[in-house]
Amino acid sequence: MASTARDIFITGLRNAHAMETQARELMERQSERLTDYPDVQAQMKVHLRETEGQLKRLDECLSSLGETASAIKDTAQSFMGNMMAMAHSVAGDEILKNTFANNAFENFEIAAYKSLLVLCGPAGADTAKPLLEQSLKEEEAMAAWVDQNVEKVTLAYLNKEQRAAA
Repeated sequence: MASTARDIFITGLRNAHAMETQARELMERQSERLTDYPDVQAQMKVHLRETEGQLKRLDECLSSLGETASAIKDTAQSFMGNMMAMAHSVAGDEILKNTFANNAFENFEIAAYKSLLVLCGPAGADTAKPLLEQSLKEEEAMAAWVDQNVEKVTLAYLNKEQRAAA
């Protein structure tokens, strides 16, 4: 069982690394286009730094198991992050689409970290637990921030559009 759990855990770590690579690309593209929403842009930059730390922690978890991230998964997810950002950039309501997508993505990341934490014991990787718990806390904080700011972002977008129409 430990071998199976370890294999599943390693796959999960590689998937999480690719997920964070995608998140980094998405946030980099989004933050470049948020000049009309300085609060969102500032929070995005904070979380981008956290994401860099999450990637390092995932590398540390993998390294402690004698493994590395999957270059193929990371490259594919990096590409997907850029494509997602480009798809929203052509929409007039880009900020709203990004807010909705970010809300979903943060909760996806939370679920991924919770799953990894459950696997730490069976995989014999208890040393990974504090690293993954730190990443989970960061994702939960960002998800809460996005959720708490949906109304503010929506009204800021409405005000911007009303000013443009006047």
